[in-house]
Amino acid sequence: MKDKNHDKLYLYPIWVRIWHLINAIMFLALVFTGLTLQYSSVDFEIIKFNYSISIHNYAGIILSIFFVFFLFANRFTSNGNYYQFHIKGLYDRVMKQFMYYSFGIFKNEEKPFPITKERKFNPLQKLSYVLIMYFFVPIIIITGYLLLFPDIIPKNILGFSGIHFVDLIHIILGFVLSIFIIVHVYFCTIGKTPLSNFKSMINGWH
Repeated sequence: MKDKNHDKLYLYPIWVRIWHLINAIMFLALVFTGLTLQYSSVDFEIIKFNYSISIHNYAGIILSIFFVFFLFANRFTSNGNYYQFHIKGLYDRVMKQFMYYSFGIFKNEEKPFPITKERKFNPLQKLSYVLIMYFFVPIIIITGYLLLFPDIIPKNILGFSGIHFVDLIHIILGFVLSIFIIVHVYFCTIGKTPLSNFKSMINGWH
């Protein structure tokens, strides 16, 4: 479908947009409550400790449920095709996109991998999303459930206290994913206009 100026692509079906919205809200709730749990003290509570734990736990459970939904939806719809990539030539493709983000975009060079119906993500996006959604998110969910039921955590892991080891992995991944979100939001602002990519997640059209 075309408008007066450019091709319009319907890339974000309603289920992707709903999942994305809920995922974003739950993740922001997890980041905020996670920070309050990490840095609050007896003398200074950003949110009451019990409230923060409850919100964090419920948000984590909801996020994990929608993550399972995401996995099944990607398995049984064409959206999963966007997360598949070939290893051969991957480094060159990723570096080409990285150089564009680092220099080319500021010199108004053409995008090396423009968005099409068959290619929603450029190579750097695809690699990042695959690592985040199929590696980091599962680990942070698993460690989160282990901390929710600490009795099942081994007393010792690699010579360290089991619960402290699991907690450390959970916190590190929390910070990694938080950084990813900041970078993700930044890159969303470099579309045709600063708000065009955000509008895409509302109406589904790129």
